Amino acid sequence: MSAALVFAAALALAWLIDRRFGEPRDAWHPVAWLGHAIMPLHRRLPNLAPRAALVAGTLAWWVVVGGVAALAWGLQTAIFALPHWAAVPLLALALKPSFAWRMLRDEVAAVDAAFKAGGLPAAQQRLRNLCSRDVERLDAREVRETAIETLAENLNDSVVAPLFWFCVAGLPGAWAWRAVNTLDAMWGYRGRWEWAGKWSARADDVLGWLPARLTALLLWRPALGWAPLAHEAARTPSPNGGWPMGAMALRLGVRLGKPGVYTLNEHGAEADTTALARALGIAGQGAGGALVAALLWRLAEFAWTF
Repeated sequence: MSAALVFAAALALAWLIDRRFGEPRDAWHPVAWLGHAIMPLHRRLPNLAPRAALVAGTLAWWVVVGGVAALAWGLQTAIFALPHWAAVPLLALALKPSFAWRMLRDEVAAVDAAFKAGGLPAAQQRLRNLCSRDVERLDAREVRETAIETLAENLNDSVVAPLFWFCVAGLPGAWAWRAVNTLDAMWGYRGRWEWAGKWSARADDVLGWLPARLTALLLWRPALGWAPLAHEAARTPSPNGGWPMGAMALRLGVRLGKPGVYTLNEHGAEADTTALARALGIAGQGAGGALVAALLWRLAEFAWTF
C-alpha cells in the first residue's frame, strides 16, 4: 500500500474520529502536553530585557517547533514500518489532535443555543470559551458577530491550516503547525509579550498566509467578487484573519467587527437571530471542502507515482 494511500486513509479515519468523539481530554491531548511543557518558558520569557527577550523567544520557538516536528517525524517513520492495517489507524490517532472541527462547531453552536435558552447573559458566558474579549461589554449583536468571526478565523487555524500542512509535510507538518499556532496563542501578544512573542506572532502570520486565503476561497462564491473580499480583508490588523472573516461577512451579507478596531462589510445587515446558524452551515461546507481537497491531493500523489 503506497504512502499516499495510507495518508489518505488515515486522514479520512481521523476525520471520522473527530466527528464521532471530538477532542480527547486534556490528560490525553498533545496540545495540552505542549502547553504544560513550555510553561517554564512562558513564565520567564516576558521578564527579560527587550533584546534578550527577542533572541530567547526566537530560539525557544525553533526548539519547540523543531522538537515537535522531529518527534512527529520519528513517530511517522515508526508507523510506516508497520503493516498498512496497523499504520492507518495509528496514523489517524496521531493526526486527529492536530485539527478540531467538531469542537469549533459545537462551541459556536452552544452560543446560539445559549441565546435561545438563557438570553444574552447565557450567550455571553458561552462566548468566553471562544475568545478573550470582554464579553460583558458586548450586546446581542456583538456577541453574534464575535462568534461568527471566531468561527471563520478558527476554521483556518483549526481545520484548513493543519490539513494543508499535513498535505505538504505529513504528520510533522500537521504537528508543527499546531505548535506554531499554540505558541502564537500563548506568546503572540503586544504589551509584556511584545518582544518575547514577536517571532511566534510573525511565524504564525507567514505559515498561515496561504491557508488563510484558501479558507477564504472555501467560504467564497464567485458572485461575491474577489476584489471586494481583498478590500475587506485589508481592514483588519491581521494579515490573515481578515480573509476568512471577510469572506464570511460577505457570504452572510452581514456586518462583522471588533469595536474600535475594524468593521467588515460595513454596509451589510446586522447579524440577526439566524446568522449564527447560517454561518455554521457555511463553515461546515468549508470544512468539508477542505477535507475533500486534502484527500484529492493525496490521491493525486498516488496516481502520479502509480
